[in-house]
Amino acid sequence: MTDLEAFLSGAQVDDAVAALRPDYRALLIAVDGLPASTSDAGTASDATGRTAEGLLVRAEQSAAELLTTMAVEETPHVAAWREAYRQFGAKPQRTRNSLEALLRRAVAGSGLPRVNPLTDIYNAVSVIHQVPLGGEDLTAYVGAPRLLRAAGTEAFDVVADGQPVVEHPEPGEVVWCDDAGATCRRWNWRQGRRTQLRPDTTAALFILDALAPMTDAALTAAGDDLLTHLTGLGPEVRVATRLLRATSSAARE
Repeated sequence: MTDLEAFLSGAQVDDAVAALRPDYRALLIAVDGLPASTSDAGTASDATGRTAEGLLVRAEQSAAELLTTMAVEETPHVAAWREAYRQFGAKPQRTRNSLEALLRRAVAGSGLPRVNPLTDIYNAVSVIHQVPLGGEDLTAYVGAPRLLRAAGTEAFDVVADGQPVVEHPEPGEVVWCDDAGATCRRWNWRQGRRTQLRPDTTAALFILDALAPMTDAALTAAGDDLLTHLTGLGPEVRVATRLLRATSSAARE
């Protein structure tokens, strides 16, 4: 059984990231005891009887309502993340943060992707609460998660044309890493293959990324909503949380 508190205690936001965006906060949620699932995407139910599919539909409706009054890039949190991407040299119109990418898919003809129950749940919560949110298989981590500006040598494994490929971030790019390499590029753009969630995942790390104008209260509400769905998946689910701020002394809650 994973020591969730010990795992989260090693998480860090590097000072170079803090200098870039001192308003940044990350809510980390570590979970184990999740029931392994061999079910199809969108079929896992929580204790309230709502399914991952139902949550996705709710998220699609939420996005449609929001975007009747403004364009995706004008929504406050998307706009903040676009500016953050520009600050470390990424072009947000070409590499969209995960929230923007999901919002665009939510109102497109195909709707939000149906991947696996855990991924579907966190994607839906991301859209409903307007926060970039990533999920990773905690057992695949080598050491603690760290957010830093890349040296450019970090290994990042992906699939290209059906084949495994190791790429490297650009120097100065903001990336999440562990001791084995990058786990997510461009802050919250693309997650690597090594730590991706799978139907048989039983321990996971979820990262909720916030910039101003998102408040701590709104970030906490998003985390609480995610936890409600996760703890409803089974009686053995255990959780630990930590709030990291973009300072050299990360605050623990």
